[in-house]
Amino acid sequence: MRSGLSGTARAAGIVLAGGRSSRMGTSKADLDWFGTPLLARMVGLVGRAVDGPVVVVRAPGQGLPPLPAGTEVVDDPVEGRGPLQGIATGLDAVTGRAGAAFVTATDLPLLHPAYVRRVLALLDEHTDVVVPQAHGHPQPLAAAYRVALAPLVTSLVDDGVRRPPDLFSRCRVTRPDEAVLLADTALARADAELDSLRNINTPDELAAVRARPAPRVVVAEGPPVAARTLGDATTLLAARHGSAARIVLAGAVGVTDPATPLVPGDVLAVRVTPGPAGVVAGHAASRRA
Repeated sequence: MRSGLSGTARAAGIVLAGGRSSRMGTSKADLDWFGTPLLARMVGLVGRAVDGPVVVVRAPGQGLPPLPAGTEVVDDPVEGRGPLQGIATGLDAVTGRAGAAFVTATDLPLLHPAYVRRVLALLDEHTDVVVPQAHGHPQPLAAAYRVALAPLVTSLVDDGVRRPPDLFSRCRVTRPDEAVLLADTALARADAELDSLRNINTPDELAAVRARPAPRVVVAEGPPVAARTLGDATTLLAARHGSAARIVLAGAVGVTDPATPLVPGDVLAVRVTPGPAGVVAGHAASRRA
């Protein structure tokens, strides 16, 4: 995808994993999301919306669950300096490889790639940060940042600044509300309630979000299926089309990871191509949907 930055600017993803999770009582990164660690799910969701690197920023020495192939992991230089240091570390890690970065935390399991794309598209040449103002709050950890801010953010952290609002007073910020975000028809169709911003801080909040049904995913060759990952959908569709079928995520190029998260609005196609001597070959889809 392309961000609102001009030319061929690429967009990276930054997922902050170093929070203390005090109200949850355990590391959010390791929380189970139907067989997938929550951090791995977040990486997969962000990765579907950007064409640059996806970087996880962790606390020094923090253990992490298994992550999707290609995920980069960087350490904050000092523990306990808050999210602004994580943003600085992430922006520095993608400097020279992307013009924009979508920054998020580990605790937004309903984040939709359409939301990520919409926020990045609002980051134009007149803006340094896009901070949505939605659900009654600013959303600095579901926001887009110009990568060129890295030196400024690092300097502020070195001076003892900890909070993202202290950065915003020093750069050009756009604060789209719900109406502006949902003016994008793709996002309005996929996430009209902006559940992308529904974060989880307690076990009860996690249970409430987990109680939601799996996304209903359109299948071009038949009735829809309810599936949370590409692997789930492949298992369900094997009963219809046989084990040789390969499931393609529309709009993706080369995604094969069965843990790839599916979201409302996804379209799957079934590919069964006879090869030499009866061998069946299938297409794969990319994790960059």
